[in-house]
Amino acid sequence: MEGFLNAFVALSNFVLIPGLAYGAQLALGALGVTLVYAVLRFSNFAHGDMMAFGTMATILATWVLQSAGIGFGPLPTALIALPFGVAIAVALALGTDRVVYRFYRKTKAVPVTFVIVSVGVMFIYNAVVRLFIGVDDRRFEDGERFIIRAGDFREWTGLAEGLALRTSQVLTVVIAFVAMAALFWFLQRTRTGKAMRAYSDNEDLALLSGIDPARVVLITWALAASLATLAGVLYGLYKSFSPFNYFQLLLPIFASAIVGGIGNPIGAVIGGFVVAFSEVGITYAYRRVLSHILPDAWMPDGLVQLLSTDYKFAVSFFILVVVLLVRPTGILRGRVI
Repeated sequence: MEGFLNAFVALSNFVLIPGLAYGAQLALGALGVTLVYAVLRFSNFAHGDMMAFGTMATILATWVLQSAGIGFGPLPTALIALPFGVAIAVALALGTDRVVYRFYRKTKAVPVTFVIVSVGVMFIYNAVVRLFIGVDDRRFEDGERFIIRAGDFREWTGLAEGLALRTSQVLTVVIAFVAMAALFWFLQRTRTGKAMRAYSDNEDLALLSGIDPARVVLITWALAASLATLAGVLYGLYKSFSPFNYFQLLLPIFASAIVGGIGNPIGAVIGGFVVAFSEVGITYAYRRVLSHILPDAWMPDGLVQLLSTDYKFAVSFFILVVVLLVRPTGILRGRVI
């Protein structure tokens, strides 16, 4: 029995808890992508770098607070700076829409034109972030790093394996689920949310019903930018901040949105966890887990790892291709909010 408990603790340390935290981050990112796709009807390839921009603003505000001696006790100071980062990201998204996207919306440009334009916007965002904060990894997590330390857990339980539970992991899951619940409540219960759903379902009928398209567009960009910043900050607290990392995150985020059914918020959440657990589970070496439950004579020689961690994002790409070939609409029917 003790062997199975040790195996479960090891699996929790390296697969279950990291997969849950990473899935929550991908779900938040995919929700922003799916909102833009459902309401504005194009795939925003600048979403990853919008995450980076909002996170950069949060980091800069965090440094200012830290230099002034302001902290948040055992929690990261970045949580205090987060509203500033969200405000900057929302201003950036609304400014970009006003300067760039609105022109193509008025001229009734085809969706592929929006996609190409968003790629250009992506490179501009990326360049600005690199200019202001550089290209190096930035760690801005402060406060108490662990809620449960591995050594303390071993001492409490007498097990060989120690469970380590980081503050950033718990914060990621709690904040992400609160944000997702608030978003679903907003879309289902508020007048503005219902207007967004109506506009997404049938734009012409929504306009005849008196819905203001400019307001719908504004709220959509504000929500997408807020979710992007929240996902980016949580990812940066959990890992580290680097502009290139957020560029790479675009693939698993889009994979999450498409796997769940792009345009469907519930599908985006499901897709986020499917992609996260697939990436973490396939690239983990299970030898340590198996060593607690298998006799020494049965232990394999290798690491029992299906794929190297260097190919982590290849898992997202493979899942994306399979879903597009087998079920293009995703797990749930796409473009419904």
